[in-house]
Amino acid sequence: MIQTSKAIRRRVLCIIFAAMATPVWADQNQGDAAVGQELFSHHCAVCHGIEGTGAGPMAPVMLVQPADLTELAAGNGGVLPVARIAARIDGRDPLVSHGSTMPVYGDFFEGEDVSFKTQSGQPMITSRPIADLIAYLDSLQGI
Repeated sequence: MIQTSKAIRRRVLCIIFAAMATPVWADQNQGDAAVGQELFSHHCAVCHGIEGTGAGPMAPVMLVQPADLTELAAGNGGVLPVARIAARIDGRDPLVSHGSTMPVYGDFFEGEDVSFKTQSGQPMITSRPIADLIAYLDSLQGI
């Protein structure tokens, strides 16, 4: 079957539009920092403090002090360790603190899965709320 130039052009345009509609990793790597700040205030600030410096009201009674989340990138060669952060939040990388693991919010932060680009460039899947938290933590770096 011989295709006309009009049919070929239509196919090429369909392929181009389909490619444009396919999300790019960098575009998907954007969480909503404002939503992340709200989640942080409700679930993380009691230990990590409102500013994320590790000086929350529960910090004095913890055996392992909460991390200063404003220095995550600085402690990782200037790059935010997004895979490690996601794994700590969802429980894949538990942290022992005050005799038990850091609260695992993976179940609480379930939701729409999104692709996220790690510092090595590899894609990972996480939930939208965790992506939002990571976007907020990224906004705290170097403060």
